[in-house]
Amino acid sequence: MDNKLGLGAMTALVIGSMIGAGVFSLPQNMAAVASPAAVMIGWTITGVGMIFLALSFQYLSHLKPNIESGVFGYAQAGFGDFVGFCSAWGYWLSAMLANVSYLVIVFSTLGMFVDTPDMVLFGEGNTWLAVAGASVLLWAVHYLVLRGVQTAAVINMITTVAKLVPLFLFIVVAMISFKWDTFVFDFTGLHFGSGHDLLSQVKGTMLITVWVFIGIEGAVVVSSRARHRKDIGRATILGLLTALSIYVFVTLLSMGVISTQELAQLQNPSMAKVLTHILGPWGGVIIGAGLLISVCGAFLSWTVLASEAPYLAAKSNMFPQEYTTQNEAGSPIKALKLTNVCVQVSLFFVVFAGGTYDTLLAIASEMILVPYFLVGAYTLRLAIERRDKGKLLIVGICASLYGMWLLYASGLNYLLLSALLYLPGLYFYIKAKREQGVEVFLGKEKAAAGVLTVAATLAVGMLWKGML
Repeated sequence: MDNKLGLGAMTALVIGSMIGAGVFSLPQNMAAVASPAAVMIGWTITGVGMIFLALSFQYLSHLKPNIESGVFGYAQAGFGDFVGFCSAWGYWLSAMLANVSYLVIVFSTLGMFVDTPDMVLFGEGNTWLAVAGASVLLWAVHYLVLRGVQTAAVINMITTVAKLVPLFLFIVVAMISFKWDTFVFDFTGLHFGSGHDLLSQVKGTMLITVWVFIGIEGAVVVSSRARHRKDIGRATILGLLTALSIYVFVTLLSMGVISTQELAQLQNPSMAKVLTHILGPWGGVIIGAGLLISVCGAFLSWTVLASEAPYLAAKSNMFPQEYTTQNEAGSPIKALKLTNVCVQVSLFFVVFAGGTYDTLLAIASEMILVPYFLVGAYTLRLAIERRDKGKLLIVGICASLYGMWLLYASGLNYLLLSALLYLPGLYFYIKAKREQGVEVFLGKEKAAAGVLTVAATLAVGMLWKGML
């Protein structure tokens, strides 16, 4: 049996990884923080930035075919083992939390159909009944992935095609119902007040737009399983352009169907409410069904991507060697178990903390920012080392600037919170280095580990005082 993935399967993996739950909540998420003008600027920045990030992946997959650990492999090659590990840990944690958010939104959507004022079964996906259902789905997918990445990829391709149907239907119907007067009413967001100018609105869109593009690196993460190396870059670009077109249409067309202020008040998945406004109750049913198919497909994709992260990091000596263990189907069983046990524990925290999809969205988005920035930085470094003054240099500069902009736009509070989440990862890194019998931190790595510890300690203090 051929366990390698072709262009179609890899493109579906990229699209399936990116288009999950986020697109179905985009109308409300964006309207809550930005006006139509700011949304257009935000999508332009994100679209251009993500194109340069995708080009970085394309160039790196071509120039460094020996690096098969994807996002964090580039960070390791460019900046050493510790930085590479931080990229791997941040990527894995983001992927793991994305899976938690998918399970939460699945049962939140079911709650939209079955909950009543007198009987709340699933709520916002954070009731005990919702967690029980999510746990069953979690371990069912766990055993599916144990059958092999190729099997999961085939199922993902089917769900990717199925999820695109209701999205294209929404776009066509929204185009027909679009009203220009509704769209341009309060075009710059005067209703937000003086403390929320256009720049602030644009910054407010950044974590949301990054969230719906997480997964752009899907083909790179599974690059070692590609049938042809050239398909890695092609799949990344094709997946990006498909997702970007859908996101822009969904967001802007919704603002021409329902006013921005009304959109901001809708319950998520807000796309269902918009289509219900146009078609009546059937609109909600169509989008609800589309969301469930979409999220289950994305959950499958991200279970594969999340389990690949510790496995590939272990192969690159950044994680303990036990995580390189595979079964007969080629699935990384130890890495998969670590991932899904952490998802299970996180589901319990969601109940106790009253967490919601939006909270998980923000944290997962923040954790991916450092890995994305390091990809751009390595592209730039490679261009400088090769004395390239052409396309590679331009791509490296633009991807790095975009990564820096994301870190700035996310704000200091989220950066400190991410430092707190990075800290536990040091256990795995220290264990890996001791297994190899080498010094744990070399040179500047000691200073970097010290800064991380101080930032995490500061975050704990701020959480204690209710400042985070």
